[in-house]
Amino acid sequence: MARPRAVVVHGLDHLRAALAAAREAGAALVIESAPGAGAFAGAPWFLAMLARARAEYPEVEVGAVLDCGDRPGAALAALRAGVSCVRLAGPAGVRRRVAEIAAQLGARLDAGGRETLDLAGEADPGRACRAWLQRP
Repeated sequence: MARPRAVVVHGLDHLRAALAAAREAGAALVIESAPGAGAFAGAPWFLAMLARARAEYPEVEVGAVLDCGDRPGAALAALRAGVSCVRLAGPAGVRRRVAEIAAQLGARLDAGGRETLDLAGEADPGRACRAWLQRP
């Protein structure tokens, strides 16, 4: 299977649209939260949204990244809550320490840098996802 495409979601409707498109395309996805969502929405919201969507689309292979902005406390709280992958901006030393803690918990710190489709402002998230997944 090709490398999973990444989609930035801003809620359950976006996540459902992305997973429905992935199911239709037979594609794997990496779901990313909105920038800084770990700090303002929190890990429980992200984990609940993922659990619900995964129950509805169990056949779709999906990874997930909770973006915690530049808030190491939010990243650590997310890791303690069971988030398996977080993203953190900020000083390299802080990111390195959070990555060490993540590894101890069987999780990881995402380096980012992948091309993403951000569903913010998309009038038809499903159509946007289908087009994104069909790109070469």
